[in-house]
This record gives sequence, structure tokens and C-alpha cells, in this order.
Amino acid sequence: MTVTELLSYEDALAAYDPVMGLEVHVELGTRTKMFCGCSTELGAEPNSQVCPTCLGLPGSLPVVNRTGVESAIKIGLALNCEIAQWCRFARKNYFYPDMPKNFQTSQYDEPIAYNGYLDVALEDGEVFRVEIERAHMEEDTGKSTHVGGATGRIHGASHSLLDYNRAGIPLIEIVTKPIEGAGARAPEVARAYVAELRELIKALGVSEARMEMGQMRCDVNLSLRPHGQKTFGTRSETKNVNSLRSVERAARFEVQRHAAVLSSGGTIVQETRHFHEEDGSTTSGRIKEEAEDYRYFPEPDLVPVAPPREWVEELRAGLPELPRLRRKRLQEEWGIADHEMQSVLNAGALDLILATIAEGADATAARKWWMGELARHANESGVELAAVPITPAQVARVAALVAAGDLNDKLARQVIEGVLAGEGGPDEVVDARGLKVVSDEGALGAAVDDAIAANGAIADKIRGGNLAAAGALIGAVMKATRGQADAKRVRELVLEKLGVQG
Repeated sequence: MTVTELLSYEDALAAYDPVMGLEVHVELGTRTKMFCGCSTELGAEPNSQVCPTCLGLPGSLPVVNRTGVESAIKIGLALNCEIAQWCRFARKNYFYPDMPKNFQTSQYDEPIAYNGYLDVALEDGEVFRVEIERAHMEEDTGKSTHVGGATGRIHGASHSLLDYNRAGIPLIEIVTKPIEGAGARAPEVARAYVAELRELIKALGVSEARMEMGQMRCDVNLSLRPHGQKTFGTRSETKNVNSLRSVERAARFEVQRHAAVLSSGGTIVQETRHFHEEDGSTTSGRIKEEAEDYRYFPEPDLVPVAPPREWVEELRAGLPELPRLRRKRLQEEWGIADHEMQSVLNAGALDLILATIAEGADATAARKWWMGELARHANESGVELAAVPITPAQVARVAALVAAGDLNDKLARQVIEGVLAGEGGPDEVVDARGLKVVSDEGALGAAVDDAIAANGAIADKIRGGNLAAAGALIGAVMKATRGQADAKRVRELVLEKLGVQG
């Protein structure tokens, strides 16, 4: 791979302002395709979920999927968009082997939803408003598998295999207006926007929005302009970025690449770019077409879509609690500060905490374990918190064992360590490692007696009223019991045996 010249991020931002445009494709969770009755179920044999319509055979005619239209309206409403009283589909013409009709049925200048916005919170709690140009309906293409090359791309491949099962699956493309004014935080804004959009889509129930499975993917358009200049620079478009981290890295890389080209007197080429997960770089794809190159014209085989206002208002009234309102409600219910809630969001812990509460844990305990021990493990392992190998049900079980007095915090951390190491569930780890709190009062009393006998001077201080000195005796008992005593009960026994009121 050719090494790309980069300017440092700080130097790039000292000379230029970044302008972004984000195009997010969301694969809708309908049972059938957008314009035919073929199944959308994943995992079927290649080319087994096709028909004359989605294969583009002569004489076949499309029919619009009502659920797809309903999902598009819901997304538009949740994004504060205006919903068109009348809109229609258009043919977007270009040749590519995985598009059997040689055109994509999409929408161009008459989208179903337009002129909206989404407010997103950055890591420090600052809210940035991203303006939405439009959300429009379209269909997905098939899938090409390039065989025989080193990179899995078409360049260098000996042949390609085509699977049309995906062709015609409903998509909603959400296009932002130019995102200006973010400055050095532009990559962070891009990530926060896609993250908030993903949560919104999931809350609406129109898609699982699993980026790793291609159900939601982002095209990152970016250009730079010198400070004070009003006109936009030439943009690049990094295609099909499929993780939040990658969206941020792609934007940052392109800022540095554009700045290096411009500062050396070069010219930015308007092109698509491929993102490389392994090092966060992008490489050239193809020269980017302008809208007129696609020769859009109205789809003659589909009637216009004119959603009745009563239906739109019915859908508006049925929208679920949206993510920002939900977070605000939870914050109030949990009684935590803004910065604490922001930490939960930054860690990707909110849904995990809620799932743990649903399994019976209280909110404080669920937050404590996910934001403490498990977040630390995720950071050390370099993985997302959701990828840590422990379930909310298992975390809730650990919390229950602590609440019942069967574990203390130290032992609970060891149990979590065992679960993460693949030793089984919490109860299995407790049994295998012998980690339950010592509940035998006789054994505990004997350990306290031994600690007092071995530390006479400390015992005298406690009898003299220095209760803080009890910590040393408690520590001795905890050591003798390998941390398996209840520290609170040990303290009670120490003071009781020394005749001191706690």
C-alpha cells in the first residue's frame, strides 16, 4: 500500500476548517424486499431469495412495501423532518455487476422526509445540532465477492461471485446538510451523530442497526477550506464505514490527508475512498460522479407516494420514547449528575446497565460493576464494553450474591475475573474457587481473637477510644480469611470483644 502523506492534526486545523457531510444507509428490518415479496432473511443460500422483479427481468413490475414507507416516515418524524405530502421514486442509473437492473430505484429531489435535525451530545456534554437535508427510500444492491486477489477487492481478483439475495432490500438513506463550525471536534461530531442516529433507529424498532453486519453504514464526505473562506473545498467520500470508531478515524485521517495535499500546493481529487480498519487510513476508489452523471428520472413503474396526513399524525403519536428523553428520565430516576450520565454514555454502558437491572440488579449496583471492573477490563483488552465476555444476567447474579452477603466486593471482583476467563457462571466460579464469605461465626470469632492476641498494642489503642486503629485488626482478619470475611461483621466483632461501643 502506498504511504499517504499526512499533516499533523493540529497543523491541519491551524490552517483549515473542516466541512463534513454524512450519508448513513440503514437497512430496514422488513420481512420482504422493498419492491417485491422476496424474503429478507439472513443466511440463505446465495441467489435463493430472488424473483423476476429484484433480478430486473423484462416485464416484471415493482410494488412498494408499505412497511418500508411507514418506517421511513417514522425515521423522518424522529429526526424532526417535514414529511412530504407527495413524493415519488426515481431511477438512479449506473452500471455495476451487483445491480441487476443497471439502475437503483431511489429518490432524488422528491424525498419522503426533509429539512430536519438531530441534536447530539459530545463527550464533555456539549450539544451539537446536525441539520438533516433529507431521508429517502431506496433499495440495496446485491453482494459481490471478489476471488483470487490479495485484498478481497476487485483489483487483482481472478473472478467475482454475485449473490442477489440482498438486491432490493429496503434502505433509508439519511443525508445531512453540510456540517460546519465543528472545528477540531469534527471527527468527534461525526462519531456522536452516527451513535445517536443508531440509538434512535433501534428505539424506533425499524432496524437492528448492527453496523458490524452492514445493517447501518456511513459514507463520510469531507472537505477543507482556509479559515475565513466561505466556499467549500473539493470533497472526498469515504464509503461504507461500519463502526463508530472507524467513522471518527476516517474523518480525522481525511482532515490530515487533505491538509497535506493543499499545503503542498496540490489539488484534491473528488473521489470515493476505501477505509482500512487495520491502520485507520483511506485509499483511492473511483472518481466521484456528480448527480447529473446518474441521469435521474422519475420511476415510470411506480405511482407517487402520498401519505395521508391522518396516517402521519397517527405514526407521530405512536413514536416511542426517543433516546435523549429516555436518558434524561433515567438520569433523574438514578439521581446522578450530568457528568456521570455522560460517562455511562461514553463507555457504551447504558443498554448493558438497563439489561442488568432487568435481570434483577438495582441501578446503583449495575452501574458500579459495568462502569468499574468491567470498563477497566474492556479498556485493558482494547474492546468495546459490549464485547466483554460476561452477560447482564451474570453481572446481576454477582450483584445478588453481594447483596445477600455471600460475597464482598473483593470476592466479587475475583468472581468476575473467573467469569471473564471462561471458568463458568458466577455460582460455578464461587464453588470452584471457594470464594464465599466466611459465615461461620465461630471461625470468624476465632480469627478475631487471634488478631487481638497478636496485636496487643493496637487493641489497647482501641480500648482507649482510638476506633480508627480497628482497621489494622480488621485487615489482619481479612488476611487470615483470604479476604473471605465480611469486613463490617469483623469490625463489629472486634469492638464487641474489646468492650468498645462502635
